[in-house]
Amino acid sequence: MGPAPVTVPLGTACEEAVRRLRDAKADSVVVVNRDGAPVAIVTEQDVVRRLAFRVPGDTPVDQVMTAPLQTIHDDELLYHAIAQMRRGHLRHMPVVDAYGGVVGGLQLHHALAMAAQEMVSQIDILTHSETVEGMQHTKQAQVEVANQLCHDAVPAPEVQALLSRINNDLYRRIIDLCRRQMEDEGWGAPPVDFDVIVMGSGGRGESYLYPDQDNGFVLADYPDARHTEVDRWFVELAERMTKALNQVGFEYCKGNVMATNPLWRKTITQWRDQIGRWVGKGAGMVLRLADIFFDFVSVYGSGALAAELRVFVTGAAQRQFFLREMYKLDEEHEVALGPFNRLLLDKLDGPNKGKLNLKLTGTLPLVGAVRIAALARGIAESSTLKRIARLHEQSRLSADEQDYLAGAYRHIANLLLRQQLRDFGAGDAVGNHVPVAALSKRERDMLVDGFKAIKQYRGRLRADLTGELF
Repeated sequence: MGPAPVTVPLGTACEEAVRRLRDAKADSVVVVNRDGAPVAIVTEQDVVRRLAFRVPGDTPVDQVMTAPLQTIHDDELLYHAIAQMRRGHLRHMPVVDAYGGVVGGLQLHHALAMAAQEMVSQIDILTHSETVEGMQHTKQAQVEVANQLCHDAVPAPEVQALLSRINNDLYRRIIDLCRRQMEDEGWGAPPVDFDVIVMGSGGRGESYLYPDQDNGFVLADYPDARHTEVDRWFVELAERMTKALNQVGFEYCKGNVMATNPLWRKTITQWRDQIGRWVGKGAGMVLRLADIFFDFVSVYGSGALAAELRVFVTGAAQRQFFLREMYKLDEEHEVALGPFNRLLLDKLDGPNKGKLNLKLTGTLPLVGAVRIAALARGIAESSTLKRIARLHEQSRLSADEQDYLAGAYRHIANLLLRQQLRDFGAGDAVGNHVPVAALSKRERDMLVDGFKAIKQYRGRLRADLTGELF
């Protein structure tokens, strides 16, 4: 965005508004209310069509301004801003912060100049009406956008980050839709503040084409006497949200890791207590729950509750006993590399027999090991590549280790995403298996080198946590 536009308060004389416009060499002035929130705009076209030679110079600006005014938040995605301006035939749009104050301005021709024509076509297919049907189209369009980006040799982690952002944006839009429906039906506003969190690959910003639902609610604390009233409201929101997400294209989580499950719908204090029990016990199912939960990000709400929870988790998880037990649980996820550096293929009968499962035996062994190492060092980042970078900054990874592990992640992610796009294009089920025949000799060599680096790092991590060398 550019600098904040010229602003004038309601009631400003037209003569003064035009003088401010002229002095600033601007083509519009934004009209703000007593609280400084934008309510309308006066553009050069307004001056030409409504003001010049038509009204006295002391006429209040209120009589010539264009209202109501469309605005956009400063943390919104560019493609939403461009779509909103194009559909509304707007040349100017003020940008507001979280408090509703004007902090910048967008001009359509500047925004479009920042976007290549190919991006504009992607904007058109990614923006649809704020209905479940419209969001279904957006979800389906992800595949086309991902395919275009991969064809342009955009690195897979960047495509994953975009897919994750679009998914998280769909979460926000769906929750807004559910809240409007609830308010229309008499449920009223949320009884307490809350954040919605997404866990797993979505929390790491590492989504592929069809992630399922892994979500939860973090609620502000409230008196026990209000539990029935408060929980009733959030159960209703959770049921509506998960149903709409499923309709849009996010399948229900088979493990029931969703806000409809009370385990994943708690106040901030209840979350802290639960996490304290998890890291204190460190056994059985508790470890699997912690493994799912620790990669989370806020997708709805102010983010303050989720941020508070992140600080608590980062501190609480730094227990050697707990991390050792987590690693033992994670030991089942080993890379598909056998003796003499042979790639180990899926042996189970079925359509994937003889293929590589690059999620179960590729990304998961690396993601899990790096997560444990990051928790041990108090690193709050959730992205695998960012965790690797932070571990290197803390001298827990050498420059070579960082290079090999980050390169392994990028290579595996590229192969997996490419195969998913091929499966989709062929009308096959989109999964995590890649035929070895689909890999070039160079790609197989790079995969073996990546697997070797992951295996070596996991061995070192095992020794650090357990003291066992073999």
